[in-house]
Amino acid sequence: MLSFEQKIAIMESFPQLERRNVSMGRVNFHYERSIEEKKNVGYHFHPNGNGYVFAAYIDGADFDEKGYVNVRDFGEEELRALVKASIDSLTGSGADSSWAEGDEEKWIDADNSVLTLKFEDDMYYLFAGLNLEMAFESYAEALEYLQEEGFSRA
Repeated sequence: MLSFEQKIAIMESFPQLERRNVSMGRVNFHYERSIEEKKNVGYHFHPNGNGYVFAAYIDGADFDEKGYVNVRDFGEEELRALVKASIDSLTGSGADSSWAEGDEEKWIDADNSVLTLKFEDDMYYLFAGLNLEMAFESYAEALEYLQEEGFSRA
């Protein structure tokens, strides 16, 4: 389990999020550019270990009645991936604004074929192993293609 300080450091590593200290030592992380009414990506991170990430618009996420996932027992990679997906889900056009140079995602289909979506030079490149399959100008285009082809995030 990550410490409170580690969780806060991870949340603060996302430049799109604005830290907001709230009551009882808790910290929220606000995403001003959200196209949804919901603006809190991180909610009530507390020194006791609790903290929540908004996931209501993320396929397959196990969220509570308010749309949040408790990240108390998450590791670093798991927390980073959920926060990134949360931001992406609130952006509207997909991950366009939250991807950094070199970021990548693995996608898999029912036959266990794996594709890698990688962001480079302001483009989204889809690879099968070392072979370039497709290139997209936006994450939304890549997402649409992958879903039409029966792929889901690995």
